[in-house]
Amino acid sequence: MRGKRRTRHWARWRAGRHALRVLPWSIGLVSLAPWAQVGADGALFDAEPAVVIESPTPQAFSVCYNHGCSKAARTGLTPGEWDRLAQIFRPPATDPGQERARLARAVALMETLVGERTGTAGDRGGNLKGIFAFSPQQDCIDESTNSTTYLRLMEDAGLLRWHRVEKIRTRGFVIFGFPHNTAVVRDLTTGREYAVDSWFFDNGVEPVVLPLEVCSHGWHPVDALDSGPATEPGREANE
Repeated sequence: MRGKRRTRHWARWRAGRHALRVLPWSIGLVSLAPWAQVGADGALFDAEPAVVIESPTPQAFSVCYNHGCSKAARTGLTPGEWDRLAQIFRPPATDPGQERARLARAVALMETLVGERTGTAGDRGGNLKGIFAFSPQQDCIDESTNSTTYLRLMEDAGLLRWHRVEKIRTRGFVIFGFPHNTAVVRDLTTGREYAVDSWFFDNGVEPVVLPLEVCSHGWHPVDALDSGPATEPGREANE
């Protein structure tokens, strides 16, 4: 079952990536639904297929980079590094809000550990700050794909008590707007979905965790791309 879910996860990512790359600029004039699940099977994939690990484990998983997941690297954590991440969830969270804060810390730690291996440690928040950077950069497709992989590793290890990892969501177009992807978790007590969005900030900074419906209205931290997060990373944004 997990293998099938991994296959669907990568297939949806591939379809979403291809769709976003071939969209003409004029489509920014169209207004679509706030959020949609990413794609279907059968899209193109430019990276070396053997690099993609469709059933990841803490010791072996894939990391996307270079915008649109045009490149993917195979990497993994040592037992000591994985235990360091697991310690974030010990003892178990006593409520969903506490767990969301912890999973944000865990995603940031994964980015830090992975960045040292893949060369993505210099990834800058957003798409503009890293234009002249020499290190590999990551857009929202890369970030959402990687964050979903990290969250599924935590879920499979039984570290998430209050949440279930959902499919990547793509925010639809608004007038002169652009699509945006995010990882998503669902609160098992309320059924509410939360965006786990690491795209706004530099590599290793805790992602924003906020209700998906808030993000659907185009929310972003004030001046996040220039001066850092307007809200405490890992905390829910004010509604």
